[in-house]
Amino acid sequence: MKKGILFVMAVVMAADYSMAGPPKKWTLQECIDYAIANNISLQQSELSKRSAEEDVKQAKSELMPTLSFSTNHAVGYRPWVNSGVSTVTNGTVATSVNKTYYNGSYGINANWTVWNGNKNRNNLKLNKLAAQQSELSLAETANSIQEQIAQLYVQILYLNEAVEANRMSYEASLKNESKGREMVKLGKMSKADLAQLTSQTAQDNYNIVEAKSNIAKYKLQLKQLLELTDSEEFDIYIPAASDADALEEIPSLTSVYEAALSTRPEIKNSQLAIQSSELNIAVAKADRLPSISLSGSVGTSSTSMNSNKWGKQIQTNFDASVGATLSVPILDNRSAKTAVNKAKLQREQSLLDLKDKQKQLYSTIEGFWVDAYTNQQKFKAAKASVESEQASYELLSEQFNLGLKNIVELMTGKANLMNATQDMLESKYMTILDRQLLKFYKGEPLSI
Repeated sequence: MKKGILFVMAVVMAADYSMAGPPKKWTLQECIDYAIANNISLQQSELSKRSAEEDVKQAKSELMPTLSFSTNHAVGYRPWVNSGVSTVTNGTVATSVNKTYYNGSYGINANWTVWNGNKNRNNLKLNKLAAQQSELSLAETANSIQEQIAQLYVQILYLNEAVEANRMSYEASLKNESKGREMVKLGKMSKADLAQLTSQTAQDNYNIVEAKSNIAKYKLQLKQLLELTDSEEFDIYIPAASDADALEEIPSLTSVYEAALSTRPEIKNSQLAIQSSELNIAVAKADRLPSISLSGSVGTSSTSMNSNKWGKQIQTNFDASVGATLSVPILDNRSAKTAVNKAKLQREQSLLDLKDKQKQLYSTIEGFWVDAYTNQQKFKAAKASVESEQASYELLSEQFNLGLKNIVELMTGKANLMNATQDMLESKYMTILDRQLLKFYKGEPLSI
């Protein structure tokens, strides 16, 4: 009975696994889309952008008049009052002295700044620029995350192919070791030489394990970048990256830089910072100018010390007024001049920041271009070297089997082949990555 239950449970578990299927394999575009939607840094930048948009709405509302309603109610006490309020009831005069009394007032007030040297309108423009800069900062963060994803993704692709290369080397080492054991039995090889072959097999197996370990490490980093916190296995889609992908034409440095100057958010952000500094100068200068404001109010009041009814008092005490205020700054302890000078200094700083961003952008693009060109040349050379070393190793293997080459020569040839293969794979994927990053800085989407 127990065996039957265990069998049923095993079948159910196997069915669940088959229905679940293999883990999802993430493409580069899927990784980017998911990160854009879920990355915490991007979400924080989005909140900053929304906050800046609220500042714009606030600045717009400050161009309009303010309107407020106020009311005040108070109870007073006069302990030594002598006179009171006389009333006539049925021909009888009655006098009452109220030591406690009540006062109430009601008012509506309006104020409107008509002109203050365009300070309020320039503040609105400043807030609009700040909102645009927040959006550009969001784009900067998104670009940075996309670059990190691409770098990790390509590193995994490279290591995945490196595992295959190490596996082929391991299989070759197994064959050499097996052949060596036969030669030892026949007395054609010493046990010391066989030990070297065995050591080479173990080293190749270690290289496979190390490459797989590095793949797991980079997958973990990519998973963390995507803010994936579940326990499900994470894997990526392995596209067919051909040698032709690494041999495609590399865009010119000038074309990439010129395109980046007009598309990259960090450059646009610096340009907006210059515009903001110009507006800050105008805002600071406004403190030297007169300001004009209008005000108006309506109000009324009532008190228990008056014999009239509440409604009559409200009507009788009704009051309305309008007024205009002209404020002319004369002496301000140099605050306006200091503000203007500091705003001008900020403009100079913004100009320097733009130059620095342009310099950094050129340096970054130049680095990608030099790496792409250098790695492409390395790839061409390494590819030819692999073909040469492969032919040499195959010949050495045949000669070793015939006893014409010793173990040292065989292992040296195999090491040369593996080094050339690793160089070819590394230069291949680094060329693909650098070329894609150049296209990305040119304004094109990442695609690997």
